[in-house]
Amino acid sequence: MGPYYVGVIIPLVIALIIQNTKKEKKRGLTVDVGGETGYAIRNSRFVSPVETAWEGVTTLAELFEQSCKKHTYNKLLGTRKLITKEVEISADGRSFEKVHLGDYEWLSYGQVFESVCNFASGLVQLGHQRGERAAIFADTCEEWFIALQGCFRRNVSVVTIYASLGEEALCHSFNETEVTSVICGYKELKKIANVSGQLDTVKRIICMDDEFQLDTSLGSGNGSWTITSFSNVEKLGRENPVEADLPLSADIAVIMYTSGSTGLPKGVMMTHGNVLATASAVMTIVPGLGNQDVYLAYLPLAHILELAAENLIAAIGSSIGYGSPLTLTDTSNKIKKGTKGDATILRPTLMAAVPAILDRVRDGVRKKIDATGGLSKKLFDLAYARRLSSANGSWFGAWGLEKLLWDLLIFRKVRAILGGQIRFILSGGAPLSGDTQRFINICLGAPIGQGYGLTETCAGGTFSEYDDTSVGRVGAPLPCSVIKLVDWPEGGYLITDSPKPRGEIVVGGPNVTLGYFKNEEKTKEVYKVDERGTRWFYTGDIGQFHGDGCLEIIDRKKDIVKLQHGEYVSLGKVEAALSISPYIDNIMVHANSFHSFCVALVVASQASLEAWASNQGVVFSNFSDLCEKEETLKEVSSSIQKAAKAARLEKFEIPARIKLLSEAWTPESGLVTAALKLKRETRIRHLHQNKIIHTFYDIFPLKALQHRFEVKQKKSDLQNLNVSTSSACSQEDSFISIKFEDNGVASWDKENMVPLDLDHSEFDKSNDANKIKSVVDHRVTMLRWPRRIGHILHLIRSKRSNKTNMRHGTKLEGVNFRYGWMRNLTKNKGLLG
Repeated sequence: MGPYYVGVIIPLVIALIIQNTKKEKKRGLTVDVGGETGYAIRNSRFVSPVETAWEGVTTLAELFEQSCKKHTYNKLLGTRKLITKEVEISADGRSFEKVHLGDYEWLSYGQVFESVCNFASGLVQLGHQRGERAAIFADTCEEWFIALQGCFRRNVSVVTIYASLGEEALCHSFNETEVTSVICGYKELKKIANVSGQLDTVKRIICMDDEFQLDTSLGSGNGSWTITSFSNVEKLGRENPVEADLPLSADIAVIMYTSGSTGLPKGVMMTHGNVLATASAVMTIVPGLGNQDVYLAYLPLAHILELAAENLIAAIGSSIGYGSPLTLTDTSNKIKKGTKGDATILRPTLMAAVPAILDRVRDGVRKKIDATGGLSKKLFDLAYARRLSSANGSWFGAWGLEKLLWDLLIFRKVRAILGGQIRFILSGGAPLSGDTQRFINICLGAPIGQGYGLTETCAGGTFSEYDDTSVGRVGAPLPCSVIKLVDWPEGGYLITDSPKPRGEIVVGGPNVTLGYFKNEEKTKEVYKVDERGTRWFYTGDIGQFHGDGCLEIIDRKKDIVKLQHGEYVSLGKVEAALSISPYIDNIMVHANSFHSFCVALVVASQASLEAWASNQGVVFSNFSDLCEKEETLKEVSSSIQKAAKAARLEKFEIPARIKLLSEAWTPESGLVTAALKLKRETRIRHLHQNKIIHTFYDIFPLKALQHRFEVKQKKSDLQNLNVSTSSACSQEDSFISIKFEDNGVASWDKENMVPLDLDHSEFDKSNDANKIKSVVDHRVTMLRWPRRIGHILHLIRSKRSNKTNMRHGTKLEGVNFRYGWMRNLTKNKGLLG
């Protein structure tokens, strides 16, 4: 063997030996806890839950004041100056607002603290009394943050409400919390004016935008409130300063109304200590946080993920630059062509994101690369494949100089989309697909800290550390939390499962909130306090722990549906798996226990489908027309099948029917939350109201000579009803399948359907036979009219009550049963009729 071969092979062998002998890093350790029996894990670096990372600081108000005094001259809040705003009309007649934004204009820590003190004093001067609550109802901006901190300095509990919330939910939130002061934007002010007669306690409204003064239609609401500008409140406070009235750790800082996926929103009561615990824990996880960092803020501040993140960034002396999802990049929908997006101008080092945003970044890059084609696409695909190989741990991937080369030649351009300086991304709010996580890791060159938490746990739960390159997991418990799995036997998840313990996820620690405002029943249902005083929240999510103490979310109790044959389908899991299809912008999978298959609503990706149609020569008048075409449906269905196969979904998990939608789901439509999570119940109600759901299940009309059905009967009738097959029938023939359930409902079995031929030529003129013929002629589906099945059988029974056998080809009172052999059918007294 030559010296060159030896020089290559020996280092490789040594490296492999070192890798194989390297111990797995323990990120979480088992811990003894109180409460319900379960499998509990804590963070490996902290013996007990962290409550604060700052000595002597117990509230958010104290934390902010301390940071402002320490970083007085550092930049804190930045907002882009609006240069022009115009409306563009697209080819199909739709109008879009486009903006041209300038550079960021900054306020220092000292200036912001002065504004906060002025606003707090101004609030008092307006007449806001101690013990009254204030609501913030606006898009994320610097005034939102200032108002929040101003309320904290007066120990005013802040009710946070998504700017996209509907009128019913808005009135419910205001009235339930008895809000007296509302801080809002001009757009939100108009919403409030529309429901002025339904608001019981509002006395004063503070508008962040001065343009409301030009709108004479607003008047003074219903006459019971006054409207004042944000700048005027600051002026009042500056001229009439009032001493601070700082809160305690146990005081309620925020009552956060989640947009929720079911019913009216619930108000989650968060103390200062709750939010402080989460901020303190995250600070210990993200490496190198300091005043050199710049954070891009664009998620809703009414969401706990953003609220906790901005409080943390302000605590460490970093800068916060405000943007919006519609102006984030140079190609964002609201950015005027030729002008720059927020990320390009700000060049952030840190940002938080929800999976839907990261999916859009991934899809945007993919679409641009595919559209470019040629050598550029081949180079990108090669570079990505090489980097993906190394990210997956292969020694034959792109390492060292090759990695630097690909970064320089290929991925530098991709990183410029978000400013080119991103060093850490925090993802939360929903599960992030492994495909997207790897794509962002490679193309942006930044680790993604995928977290798991809920509003009820102040976004605290678990968090993946910067050196954890695995995908599909959400990390070890945050230092403020203990994560416990408890058995859920109904779903088949037990902590004794091998090789990994599984169960419902329960979060305990100082970050767990007090409960739901004025909803003691629901609070008692999901919040528990153990004998050691630890507060636990039962999430309803199903997880499993890996050997290193990291958590993986595998199911959701509320999203699990039992199909007709007893299989369980996790809707969220299927949606996450199928969303990687390039033709899907959003998807909702639906199933119920009366059917043996799933269906799906798919919001189609316009750019991808139109590109496909152009390549295939498919002619269409508009995007809606394209979504209706049969060839489009086949193409999307094929893509879904590929995604399902890649995710190793079971056959019953793959949607048997899909419907393509051309209109996107937005928070304004009420079909998704402000965090872009699906509002499943709202969507299902919409399906029923528009009879869309019937198009999925009414696709098998009764053919004139063939009915397929299953009869479900009570177990007590088992001894009187037997079914067997006739040797005279071929293997292709199927037979009546009788299943015995307590509900006694007739329904259709898709997998074991029975052809029951009703031959028109064999009908006699009896009244009963004509009724049967009527059912056939009306082509009524078994699903919509299950009792008709029982009616047919009842008629048969009544006509042939003394008949015990029906063999192949036997004629029964004008009805020719061609398939199967049913013994004692007519003796059964329990058939539906």
